[in-house]
Amino acid sequence: MSFAHQNSLTRRGFCMCCIGAAASASGWLSPRQAYAEARGIVSLIKDSAAGSPITVHRLRNNISVLEGSGGNVAVLTGPDGNVLVDAGITVSRSQMTKALQGLTADPVTHLINTHWHFDHADGNSWLGPAGAKIIAQDNTRKYLSQVQRVEEWDYNFLPLAADGLPTEVFSDSHDLKLNGASIALKYYGPAHTDSDISVTFGEADIIHVADTFWNGIYPFIDYSTGGSIDGMIAASDANLAATTDKTIIIPGHGQPVSNRAELQAFRDMLVGIRDNVAKLKAEGRTRDEAVAAKPTAAFDPIWGNFVIDPAFFTRLVYEGV
Repeated sequence: MSFAHQNSLTRRGFCMCCIGAAASASGWLSPRQAYAEARGIVSLIKDSAAGSPITVHRLRNNISVLEGSGGNVAVLTGPDGNVLVDAGITVSRSQMTKALQGLTADPVTHLINTHWHFDHADGNSWLGPAGAKIIAQDNTRKYLSQVQRVEEWDYNFLPLAADGLPTEVFSDSHDLKLNGASIALKYYGPAHTDSDISVTFGEADIIHVADTFWNGIYPFIDYSTGGSIDGMIAASDANLAATTDKTIIIPGHGQPVSNRAELQAFRDMLVGIRDNVAKLKAEGRTRDEAVAAKPTAAFDPIWGNFVIDPAFFTRLVYEGV
């Protein structure tokens, strides 16, 4: 199996080595097929995260990225305590705690959720009770407060306990000043979900764009909670407009330290496949016929080697065009 970056599955940031093993044995499985043949994609992700080590990537201005518990987690250290962008998965608590202690003995005082998905917000369940102030966009709190079904995963997520919910929410934008850093939170509108935000560390010129960018792999688009292929492209355009060649870009999944050139390639892939699939749909092709036409073929060698495989990504795009 080849990737745009030569990393093992456990270092790809989505904790799906178990599914990868099953897929290699019986052909690539969609999340729904994985659910039928195993215990469900969510359980498999949690199983993998429970045993995955956390790798620390030190960036600049006291900002690091923790890789290995669900989505890529950013950490800002300093006298105000640790500020986390995303929380990973609760089963990784011991590994996450060890990684954080390797940076500083200070507690986590602030947690920013980039969106509601469990591989980014499940860790709220221990960080909230431990004293972290949780900040998120309005829709993130809404989804975390109620039973939420993701059809493509065939899974119903239960609400978080009250002490794991965001306590400070905003609609469009929110600014913070912590550990001497200017931190800007900005809502995208419908993209990967309709709860996604970017987190920009101004002085460091670092932006966490979360699941609006999957580095080197096809992304998941969650139509269950307002996701949109056009919104993903719009988010990529916004991210490109907000960055320069010197900006460090943190994606939600994939190689966690990225740049504008890799983001541009991701955006161009999305546009190319969206246009190919839209043309097939306009011709009257069914979803299965569109998959059989292989509209992702030109992009598969780089992007198609992970759990969101070419056929599954084609089905996601077809739904949104």
